[in-house]
Amino acid sequence: MTPRQERGQPAAGGGRRPTIKTVAARAGVGRTTVSRVLNGSPLVSDEARTAVLTAIAELNFVPSSVARSLVTSRTDSIALVIPESESRLGSEPYFSAVIRGVSEALAGTQLQLLLILVRDQRELDRLQEFLTAGRVDGVLLVSVHRDDPLPGLLEELGLPTVLAGRRSAEEPLPHVHSDNVGGSAEAVRHLLARGRSEIATITGPLDMDVGSSRLRGWREALVGAGAPADESLVAPGDFTEEGGRLAMRALLERHPRLDAVFAASDVMAAGALAELRRAGRQVPDDVALVGFDDSIVARHTEPSLTSVRQQVEEIGRTITELLFQEIACGGSARFPVVLPTSLIVRASS
Repeated sequence: MTPRQERGQPAAGGGRRPTIKTVAARAGVGRTTVSRVLNGSPLVSDEARTAVLTAIAELNFVPSSVARSLVTSRTDSIALVIPESESRLGSEPYFSAVIRGVSEALAGTQLQLLLILVRDQRELDRLQEFLTAGRVDGVLLVSVHRDDPLPGLLEELGLPTVLAGRRSAEEPLPHVHSDNVGGSAEAVRHLLARGRSEIATITGPLDMDVGSSRLRGWREALVGAGAPADESLVAPGDFTEEGGRLAMRALLERHPRLDAVFAASDVMAAGALAELRRAGRQVPDDVALVGFDDSIVARHTEPSLTSVRQQVEEIGRTITELLFQEIACGGSARFPVVLPTSLIVRASS
């Protein structure tokens, strides 16, 4: 293969350099199987290995970047992968705080940080090619959904990986998360202590453990206080301001006399606050409001927002330190780290 071909330029005869996807199609296997063969994994049948190696020979596929990065080689780079859009990245203070924490942990090291957004299947395919090529020593994955294929792919590739969050309580990969259940329960107990009796909640996405865990905390606090956990007081949200606004509107239509709301993020709480104001409800006189994150949003609403503080920068630092262990020792960090939360009381409740 000529240098021109290796850079992904058209090969002689008008074709393009074959990729892992091309090899997989020729061999009749999945791309993960090709990745395993290239990385010498034993988790491949002899039949599949033969098919992949035959396809590689027929296509003249030369994974030179893989050869440079296998086993003993180091790239001195790690990837921070966020499967979200640019708009979500820019509007959610959570992501910028995680990035700050990661950057602090990398300070004084020689490691380079690559920030990668994955917004659709095409970008997921490109990321798989990139990771299989051994371009990074490890991956930090943020914003994990239950059915996200990325954690499983990373595990299959054998690439050191640490998650900020988890897919479920059975998450096998090393991960760091806040005490989402405990923090949410504390928020609801605070509202109960303020004499509120009809406490609604705006959830995060329920295909994310963070969303379902904060909903669980709402339920546990109410049941523990002998109050009904009325499911009609639950409105789904998506961690966006508009999602908070729409959820609050739906709650007011169902329960016009509700007197408190726990929103699973500050951004959604800001949307809920705007909708309450539009509906002529005073915060906190008519409706007390609590968010989660204690982000900059909480300090700039009017009234200022009571919120559950989570140590987001510490999440970034900790996932990075665990990844160092994974890269150096392999498997040493395979345990969860749960960071404590605390309630910061302000004027909204």
